[in-house]
Amino acid sequence: MSRSLFGTDGVRGRANSDPMTAEIAMRIGMAAGQVFKREGHRNRAVIGKDTRLSGYMIEQALTAGFLSVGVDVLLLGPIPTPAVGFLTRSMRADMGVMISASHNAYEDNGIKLFGPDGFKLSDAVESEIEALVASPQGMQLAASAAIGRARRLDDVDGRYIEAVKASAARGLDLTGLKVVVDCANGAAYKVAPTVLWELGAEVIRVGVSPDGFNINGNCGSTHPAVLQEQVVTHGAHVGIALDGDADRVLLVCEHGRLIDGDQLMGIIADQWARDGLLTGGGVVATVMSNLGLERYLGSRGLSLARTQVGDRYVLERMRADGFNLGGEQSGHIIMTDHATTGDGLMAALQALSALIKTGKPASETFHAFTPVPQLLKNVRVGDANAAMGAMSVVKAIAAAEQKLGKNGRILVRKSGTEPLIRVMAEGDDSDLVRSVVDQIIEAIPRQAA
Repeated sequence: MSRSLFGTDGVRGRANSDPMTAEIAMRIGMAAGQVFKREGHRNRAVIGKDTRLSGYMIEQALTAGFLSVGVDVLLLGPIPTPAVGFLTRSMRADMGVMISASHNAYEDNGIKLFGPDGFKLSDAVESEIEALVASPQGMQLAASAAIGRARRLDDVDGRYIEAVKASAARGLDLTGLKVVVDCANGAAYKVAPTVLWELGAEVIRVGVSPDGFNINGNCGSTHPAVLQEQVVTHGAHVGIALDGDADRVLLVCEHGRLIDGDQLMGIIADQWARDGLLTGGGVVATVMSNLGLERYLGSRGLSLARTQVGDRYVLERMRADGFNLGGEQSGHIIMTDHATTGDGLMAALQALSALIKTGKPASETFHAFTPVPQLLKNVRVGDANAAMGAMSVVKAIAAAEQKLGKNGRILVRKSGTEPLIRVMAEGDDSDLVRSVVDQIIEAIPRQAA
């Protein structure tokens, strides 16, 4: 069936506007509760959130929805997205919910759903929930005596902190390492500095004063300039940039240069392969990952399997084909031996472990390969489907592919979370890459306005 509510990463939109209203959130709670409700025990959902002001409203609405269909609720408070996946399994819950719009500004919010195994839902299950949301007459309300109960779960931070530390190599000691960590004024503002400090690092904290409005505001993985400056100013060995819900991470070397998810995947894959820990014979990444990563892995006898954009699609491929490492260039790093979704903190610890093992500075350790010139531009459109299907766009894409030939790639796609067309090209000739992207961009507005 067609889907209009769920995108590539749950439901997302402007807070207090369709679809991110209290009413729809309550319906999602009712629908998810009904879909995952099982007989024979009291059904339970866990709900976490990031630090957005609208999180209070969405949290209460979801809770009301779950309770109305007889599902108990455990409220986790501000906690990273991967912690929700972990606690869903740890608490033997029937489902989990994370209230977050990830790297978006505070005006937006979103709802991410997890099954009892702690993994994000398949398209089929999301479609089932969406159908119920669209037809609320199909909801089965609980009898008065069977209405659910809600309570807050104590020591959520401590439980997750121990899980993150347990994911690192036994005996990992960060003593002597000076680390600047930018928590984006988001969900990891308490747990990230604590993990690093408990493992022995000297920690300089950035983006740890959330006020409901400043999440991802000129900080975090999407705005790393402040972190880059702080790393250099403090003479730190490395910087860590998380996003609002801490499911992605980027690093900064001692010179203030950014290290993206492709470089991190390359280094972790190489290290795991050397240690006999890598399964699947390589890495799963999306069509956005740089061609340089593919060539680097190939030089080490490892493969790069590509999926469509979205960490859930990476995860599906990993689970289907036995890979234990995958991710996105944006910094979603998924390690299924340790977590059910991208985990910025766990990935950062794997990277710091590699840094210590090499004994080299971050600028050398995390320069696995020289990226092939790549350019990504976005075009805001009125009707993304019409834009993608326009003949002028189809012809521009075909012409670009012919010009790049076998030494490059072109990718034009709709954003799954915003009304944008994303145009990406890469190849060994940077001038040619820029030219073909601009030609496609020029073709889009005439059809999409």
